[in-house]
Amino acid sequence: MLVTFLVFNNFFANGKLANKMNQDSLPYVNDNRLQVQTVFKGTQQPTNMAFVGPDDILVLEKASGKVKRILNGSMLRQPLLDIAVATERERGMLGIAIDNSTQNGTTHSYIFVYFTESKKSLDALDHCPPPEPYYCEQENEPLGNRLYRYELVNNNLVNPTLLLELPAGSGPNHNGGVIVLGPDGYLYTVVGDLLSYYDKESITKAQNIQNSKNPDGRGGILRITRDGNTVGTGILGNSHPLDKYYAYGIRNSFGIDFDPVTGYLWDTENGHAYGDEINLVLPGFNSGWNKVQGIWTETKQHTESKKLEIDNLVDFDGKGTYSPPEFTWNKTVGPTALKFLTTDKLGQEYKNDLFVGDINNGNIYHFDLNKDRTELVLTGKLSDKVANSSAEIDESDIVFGQGFGGITDIEVGPYDGYLYVVSSKEGKIFRISPR
Repeated sequence: MLVTFLVFNNFFANGKLANKMNQDSLPYVNDNRLQVQTVFKGTQQPTNMAFVGPDDILVLEKASGKVKRILNGSMLRQPLLDIAVATERERGMLGIAIDNSTQNGTTHSYIFVYFTESKKSLDALDHCPPPEPYYCEQENEPLGNRLYRYELVNNNLVNPTLLLELPAGSGPNHNGGVIVLGPDGYLYTVVGDLLSYYDKESITKAQNIQNSKNPDGRGGILRITRDGNTVGTGILGNSHPLDKYYAYGIRNSFGIDFDPVTGYLWDTENGHAYGDEINLVLPGFNSGWNKVQGIWTETKQHTESKKLEIDNLVDFDGKGTYSPPEFTWNKTVGPTALKFLTTDKLGQEYKNDLFVGDINNGNIYHFDLNKDRTELVLTGKLSDKVANSSAEIDESDIVFGQGFGGITDIEVGPYDGYLYVVSSKEGKIFRISPR
């Protein structure tokens, strides 16, 4: 079972969760002081959301290629943006971030949007016929994964500026797309490996293959200025696009966020049937793919990653550093959104804690961090940093919420301090707040 096919197509729940959802269609959290409310329902395959203002939300629809606006609980008739996007598997309208800047007393709303741009013809849409899950018809390949900057003017996104032009082939999966505006004012976005390990000509050194070609933008977290320029001389090198890599060796990710206390970046990473990860991502971080997955080498036997294997990873002349995950799921749950709760609005005990959603079960996981905020506080059978089974998760206290039906985004409301959860399967946005 590939997590890539679960992300926007197949959703399931274990028996306990299914029974709960039959009794009550609303998801729930395991803290009776908190409640879950539906903010909006009726979007089609929503992927990401962002706040423009109080009760003013922009939401992306994966397959329609639209950016829609929800104002005071109602969706505007006309989308703010309607783009021709490739839609197979994990391609589509994928990521959004907002920068509200005030200059000379005037506030400008810059909207950053990441999507898989299609050819501008309805008869040239990407097509990936079964049973082969990894390749699409070459004549209909998308133009690429693109990161644009727009301005929000009168319910329209105008003045597009192309900031990043990235590959979108050969496979239709692992396109990444999440965008975060860092505390340093730079843009961070993640791009998966696009299943390039099935296409030998597309494999790069960013996938830890020593004798392959130079990185082309895939398989890492990229950092740029808000104008699309390189930050400094680059961490791993000074040639394009290597100079834009903040981290590499990443199979695919749907969640990145900055710790509000330390400014450190964290991510989630999807494994191939096993080895889902949560990582602390320092500059030059190498996640190990495709040699290491979770704490194992990339084999079905889950052989432990010994020092010999780690020594064979690409380090870009010592500028890149491998480090193991801070948490690993043995059997994949499809972790997606990752968010630090920057407020105490749900209770002081949750302030600055880490929340992670998954696509397979619709769960939200809650993690405390240690004093140095470089590790997760894990106890009992999870103290080895590995969830070896669903039973270990059920016996722990890390499951914060259940029944959200395939989570694709978690955001902190900048105006009320509550948690907002996007459910792709349900086509809904939920809010977690005090009762």
